Amino acid sequence: MRIEKKCWPDQFEGLLSGTRKLDLRLADFTVKAGDTITLREWDPATRKYTGRELKKKVGEVLHVRPDPYYDKKISEHYGFNVLLLE
Repeated sequence: MRIEKKCWPDQFEGLLSGTRKLDLRLADFTVKAGDTITLREWDPATRKYTGRELKKKVGEVLHVRPDPYYDKKISEHYGFNVLLLE
Protein backbone atom coordinates (compact mmCIF):
# COMPACT_ATOMS: atom_id res chain seq x y z
CA MET A 1 0.00 0.00 0.00
CA ARG A 2 1.29 3.49 -0.84
CA ILE A 3 1.16 5.87 2.12
CA GLU A 4 2.35 9.49 2.05
CA LYS A 5 2.34 11.80 5.09
CA LYS A 6 3.59 15.22 6.15
CA CYS A 7 6.45 15.28 8.61
CA TRP A 8 7.59 18.37 10.50
CA PRO A 9 11.33 19.23 10.39
CA ASP A 10 12.33 18.07 13.89
CA GLN A 11 10.65 14.67 13.49
CA PHE A 12 11.96 14.34 9.92
CA GLU A 13 15.54 15.04 10.99
CA GLY A 14 15.36 12.45 13.78
CA LEU A 15 14.03 9.79 11.42
CA LEU A 16 16.60 10.70 8.78
CA SER A 17 19.54 10.49 11.21
CA GLY A 18 18.25 7.29 12.81
CA THR A 19 18.00 8.75 16.31
CA ARG A 20 14.22 8.40 16.13
CA LYS A 21 12.53 5.07 15.40
CA LEU A 22 8.92 5.68 16.47
CA ASP A 23 6.30 7.88 14.85
CA LEU A 24 2.95 8.75 16.44
CA ARG A 25 0.20 9.34 13.87
CA LEU A 26 -3.52 9.98 14.03
CA ALA A 27 -5.07 6.67 12.98
CA ASP A 28 -7.09 8.21 10.14
CA PHE A 29 -5.51 5.93 7.52
CA THR A 30 -4.92 2.21 7.07
CA VAL A 31 -1.41 0.93 7.73
CA LYS A 32 0.06 -2.46 8.55
CA ALA A 33 3.48 -3.98 9.17
CA GLY A 34 5.38 -4.31 5.91
CA ASP A 35 3.89 -1.19 4.30
CA THR A 36 6.19 1.55 3.08
CA ILE A 37 5.46 5.11 4.18
CA THR A 38 6.80 8.18 2.38
CA LEU A 39 7.37 11.08 4.75
CA ARG A 40 7.49 14.51 3.11
CA GLU A 41 9.11 17.24 5.17
CA TRP A 42 6.66 20.08 5.82
CA ASP A 43 7.71 23.51 7.06
CA PRO A 44 4.93 24.87 9.29
CA ALA A 45 6.37 28.39 9.10
CA THR A 46 6.10 28.63 5.30
CA ARG A 47 3.24 26.12 5.04
CA LYS A 48 5.07 24.40 2.18
CA TYR A 49 6.93 21.16 1.56
CA THR A 50 10.72 21.50 1.69
CA GLY A 51 11.30 18.97 -1.09
CA ARG A 52 12.94 16.39 1.18
CA GLU A 53 11.37 12.94 1.33
CA LEU A 54 12.12 9.81 3.29
CA LYS A 55 10.78 6.30 2.66
CA LYS A 56 10.52 3.97 5.64
CA LYS A 57 9.26 0.43 6.05
CA VAL A 58 6.68 0.00 8.82
CA GLY A 59 7.94 -2.72 11.15
CA GLU A 60 5.08 -2.76 13.63
CA VAL A 61 1.84 -0.87 14.29
CA LEU A 62 0.54 -0.35 17.82
CA HIS A 63 -2.97 1.10 17.94
CA VAL A 64 -3.52 3.22 21.07
CA ARG A 65 -6.32 5.37 22.49
CA PRO A 66 -6.70 9.15 22.88
CA ASP A 67 -3.99 11.53 23.97
CA PRO A 68 -4.52 14.99 25.53
CA TYR A 69 -2.55 16.76 22.75
CA TYR A 70 -5.16 16.14 20.07
CA ASP A 71 -8.73 17.28 19.65
CA LYS A 72 -10.67 14.92 21.93
CA LYS A 73 -13.54 14.26 19.51
CA ILE A 74 -11.24 13.39 16.61
CA SER A 75 -8.79 11.36 18.70
CA GLU A 76 -11.58 9.37 20.33
CA HIS A 77 -13.01 8.59 16.91
CA TYR A 78 -9.75 7.47 15.27
CA GLY A 79 -7.36 6.59 18.10
CA PHE A 80 -3.66 6.62 17.28
CA ASN A 81 -1.06 4.44 15.61
CA VAL A 82 2.48 4.20 16.88
CA LEU A 83 4.66 3.13 13.96
CA LEU A 84 8.02 1.42 14.43
CA LEU A 85 9.96 2.49 11.36
CA GLU A 86 12.91 0.50 10.07
